[in-house]
Amino acid sequence: MHDQPTPPHPHGPAPELFTWEFAADPYPAYAWLREHAPVHRTRLPSGVEAWLVTRYADARQTLADPRLSKNPAHHDEPAHAKGRTGIPGERQAELMTHLLNIDPPDHTRLRRLVSKAFTPRRVAEFAPRVQELTDGLIDRFADRGSADLIHDFAFPLPIHAICDLLGVPREDQDDFRDWAGMMIRHQGGPRGGVARSVKKMRGYLAELIHRKRAELPTEPAPGEDLISGLIRASDHGEHLTENEAAAMAFILLFAGFETTVNLIGNGTYALLTHPGQLDRLQRALAAGDHGLLETGVEELLRYDGPVELATWRFATEPVTIGGQRIAAGDPVLVVLAAADRDPERFGDPDVLDLGRRDNQHLGYGHGIHYCLGAPLARLEGQTALATLLTRLPDLALAVDPAELRWRGGLIMRGLRTLPVEFTPAST
Repeated sequence: MHDQPTPPHPHGPAPELFTWEFAADPYPAYAWLREHAPVHRTRLPSGVEAWLVTRYADARQTLADPRLSKNPAHHDEPAHAKGRTGIPGERQAELMTHLLNIDPPDHTRLRRLVSKAFTPRRVAEFAPRVQELTDGLIDRFADRGSADLIHDFAFPLPIHAICDLLGVPREDQDDFRDWAGMMIRHQGGPRGGVARSVKKMRGYLAELIHRKRAELPTEPAPGEDLISGLIRASDHGEHLTENEAAAMAFILLFAGFETTVNLIGNGTYALLTHPGQLDRLQRALAAGDHGLLETGVEELLRYDGPVELATWRFATEPVTIGGQRIAAGDPVLVVLAAADRDPERFGDPDVLDLGRRDNQHLGYGHGIHYCLGAPLARLEGQTALATLLTRLPDLALAVDPAELRWRGGLIMRGLRTLPVEFTPAST
């Protein structure tokens, strides 16, 4: 990062970022930045300095700007420091060549290979399995009258769904759940535990790819799992290396589970703390109207979405964003949570309105890195919330909201626990 003296701000010091208090409610700080320092240079908890982009128009432009690379090789930092800007352990585990770290033309080639698994048709075919998983998880706690919705529901649902999609055998999915749990729990804390889990996952994926390649039938079966599809593409001249295949499976798991954990957790919490909107949605569901569920999930993504900051970008040449000149090599982080509450773009942005129509939120990103799994995440979010609110109609928080703790970390936003209570299903 190039040394540039930061002059005193005419509106006083910027609010303190990345504290536990900030994690509980970052929105007032983001409102200050949007108004007074919309492109703001800050030192992150890791020690890396980066620019935060907080206004909607700037954010949308930045997410689609080809001068901002996803490849950490463009970071103007010594090689030993570069490991501080990605997923812990991915570099040592040789998992760097995935969609979040590469640019065209490699990004175009790899994205094309996996996009077939996330077409609306494939996702629609997967809907009964998502419903089955959802009901099975609720069955386990419905008679208890209480649950931790993160541990008992929001966490296992997307893990098992993405494992099924990838083709991880059911008997191995508990291992994946353990590794994924370690990755979630240790974000913002020591990186060693995460790196060990990433290494174990890498070893398992390499072995699974070998096994599936040896057993691959000549012709693909309908609904073939994603890892088999990647192997088939690779064997038909698409030049997908084993490292690329393992990295692709890894990032689909990593990006496909924690975002959905947070969508379900944050979304349920927002509804439970907005009883008027909760009642509105439950009435619509009871009447068989799913239109409010669809707009409602988009509004929950905008209001308190699962991804607080878009993943890293690095300027490949000097670039100006929002009137601020950014040097080549500087890291840039788009603050989706701030952009999605920009009053210049959204009327009453701090109000939760499940029926909001003009809602071009940035929760799934924008441009060529727009979230590939968005159709699956929408399906999981809609299925989880609809089933939960229909089967447990008097669902309520079991603790004061002030007692809840948010996970530390830079990119994701999610609750550690979500204790709820309800009338047991058997009574």
